[in-house]
Amino acid sequence: MNDVDGDLSLLRERLLNWLMKDALPIWWDVGADKAGGGFHEALDHAGQPVVADRRARVQARQIFTYAVARDLGWAGPSQQAMQHGLDYFLGRYRRPDGFFSNGLAVDGKPFPVAPYLYEQAFALLAMATAHGAKKQAPELVPIANQLHERLLAERRGQAGGFTGFVDDAVYQSDPHMHLFEAAMAWEEVSSDPHWARLADEVAELCLARFITRDRGILLEYFDATWAPAAGAMGALVWPGHQFEWAGLLERWALKRGREDVRKVARRLYRIGADHGIDTTRGVALFELTDEMAVNDSKARLWAQAEWLKAAIILARSEKDEAVRQAYVADAAAGARSLLRFFEMPVAGLWRDKLTGEGTWIDEPAPASSFYHIIDSLRVLAAWQAGPVK
Repeated sequence: MNDVDGDLSLLRERLLNWLMKDALPIWWDVGADKAGGGFHEALDHAGQPVVADRRARVQARQIFTYAVARDLGWAGPSQQAMQHGLDYFLGRYRRPDGFFSNGLAVDGKPFPVAPYLYEQAFALLAMATAHGAKKQAPELVPIANQLHERLLAERRGQAGGFTGFVDDAVYQSDPHMHLFEAAMAWEEVSSDPHWARLADEVAELCLARFITRDRGILLEYFDATWAPAAGAMGALVWPGHQFEWAGLLERWALKRGREDVRKVARRLYRIGADHGIDTTRGVALFELTDEMAVNDSKARLWAQAEWLKAAIILARSEKDEAVRQAYVADAAAGARSLLRFFEMPVAGLWRDKLTGEGTWIDEPAPASSFYHIIDSLRVLAAWQAGPVK
């Protein structure tokens, strides 16, 4: 084993030890609402639950988290935690029309707005991961199929893709990214070809509209024709999403035999790595402009996880040894960055935002981050096992 691989192996051991011994236990023991059901939105720095509205995405992400914990062989009650989340999520968030509400207010009433595409994507991802390769939750299949049918019937955009955003006039690539992720997750556990068709549709939309033709940059905000949104919003670039899309497109391209798309994935990764890393702080930045100028110098935890994950995914399928080692070195840098966010008084919690000046924003640990953390560590756990499926 060379020095680069050895460095990452040590970081892998530290991160997985933190996950299994600290994070998974506290977010079940304290982060789950054993009396009322579901999971809390956040834990404060003393490790106590924060009373707040409960977004659907958080419930779905915690279901995903404990389903992955089950698959990783966590010694704790992963199945119980996953089922605890599913019972609450399906019982309280699923609507009669097959969509899922965006969230519940503190008083338990659903948010009075139309269901967002983002929430539906995470509902699908949670159900696919809970069902798993061993098909352990067959009751989720018809629920997921109904949601898929409703999206196709009611949420088609005239220029492709799907509707359902916070602002109906501003279309987003981000929810489509998670829908792409969910479709591929279902493709892994179901023989129904409609999941592969959905994954293909979103991938082709991304390649045609989300990524600029001239420089290969993944943008965030668009109008209804999938042209970049007007003004400054249409020029925003999130390094974390360059990484996240890079990993997803690499996985899809390997399945479909698309070497052209593998090149796109590597271009996205390079944009994130070359322009979106603050080498002084050693962290992935939150936001750039399409001219590669820093627009928001904060560092968010999720972007560090996606940096680590994408570097591993690309390393695992890279045949050129020098290039592979460069990805492994990047993964080690991402892992070290992630560990900084875990330095908390109560083990198993995390910080979410580091300012450009290098100070932490004082706020509770958001449960929503666990999805990014455990998905990156799932990839890291198997990083020498060949290409990621």
